[in-house]
Amino acid sequence: MLELSAAEARMLALSGLGMRGVPTPDGSKATAKDALKHLGLFQIDSVNVFERAHHMPAFSRVGAYNKDDLGLFRPVAAGERSDFVEYWAHEASVILTEDLPLYGWRMDNAKKLKGRTWQFLEANRDLSAWITTELETRGPLTVVDLDHDRNKRKGTWWGWSDVKSVLEAMFMFGELTSAGRDNFSRRYALPQQVLPASVIERLHTADNVESRKTLLTQAIDVLAVATVKDLNDYHRQWGTYTKHEYDRALAELVEAGTLTPVKVTGWKDKAYLGPRARQELNEATPGTNPTTILSPFDPVVWNRDRAVRLFDFDYKIEIYTPQEKRIFGYYTLPILHNRRLVGRIDLKSDRQNNVLISQAAWAEGWVDGKQLDSVAAGLAKNLKQAQKWQGLADIRIEPVGTLSAALTSALNA
Repeated sequence: MLELSAAEARMLALSGLGMRGVPTPDGSKATAKDALKHLGLFQIDSVNVFERAHHMPAFSRVGAYNKDDLGLFRPVAAGERSDFVEYWAHEASVILTEDLPLYGWRMDNAKKLKGRTWQFLEANRDLSAWITTELETRGPLTVVDLDHDRNKRKGTWWGWSDVKSVLEAMFMFGELTSAGRDNFSRRYALPQQVLPASVIERLHTADNVESRKTLLTQAIDVLAVATVKDLNDYHRQWGTYTKHEYDRALAELVEAGTLTPVKVTGWKDKAYLGPRARQELNEATPGTNPTTILSPFDPVVWNRDRAVRLFDFDYKIEIYTPQEKRIFGYYTLPILHNRRLVGRIDLKSDRQNNVLISQAAWAEGWVDGKQLDSVAAGLAKNLKQAQKWQGLADIRIEPVGTLSAALTSALNA
């Protein structure tokens, strides 16, 4: 069996994740859309302290780009088409519209499970029929556009109204799809209103095992070296009633040689290597990735166990941790530098005062001396790019954290 060192695994993983350049068919400079096509999905998050998480993976890979030109959530009217659509591809995610049929198995699994979401929808088919009629008549709508006496929030935070709960259930089961967003509120549409006929046909005819093989191939292409759990986690492929499909898809890819068994130093579980990683292992030239901040939901770090295995980096956001118990900050972003995760920074885009604020910046305990200066220099360059991307006039570094002093010096150099 092929054996890899921990350093080789890190190099391959970062290359697969697009951190040393996003691959394009013709070798041209990669765009934000190329980043989405390569990763397969951007996980959606509503927190907008610095930048919403779904916009950051592209920035981390291709640099500053025009979010409006990309148009991830551009509102779509009936009869119009978008390159992008939302679905539960990992968590709530934006994907390429052409990839939606790859998740037909998830819709099937959700129906077969007959859980609370299915039971609620079946008990409220009168409301789903009314919603369908409204959409047929008026075109794509947000929840606030639907005037119904059962469209009143219950409780606080995620206290959805019955209308919102039915909309989300219909969305999960593929009875509705997304049509962009208004003020970050999802617009719901009937599939035939906004999806190409070819996509709808594939949704109805796609073979579940073949779809899962495609998703597993995409996952290993991105992760490069991964355990079975890693591969499952990328698209959350295990399901109560369809795990046998996943197992079969995995076995067929191993038999075909798409997945090569490999042992990684320090990993307890057997891993697999993908075709792109095998080529990278043989042909890659020495080099490093540019220093960049990452989204908390970037696939480099969204799997906490994998981040520990690959980078010895134990990461979680502390947004739900009481302030007095936070260690690093409210919404810290991981810092990638020279193939290592070297720290985290709590960034805020203060749009009212036109300044990008580092509320805290921390280096990992092993980073010191010249390493600290190197990290600070790379991060300072990346923050200047982030500042311009956000359209802000200045950067301010608060004196909090073990990296802040060096970062201040680097920015003033």
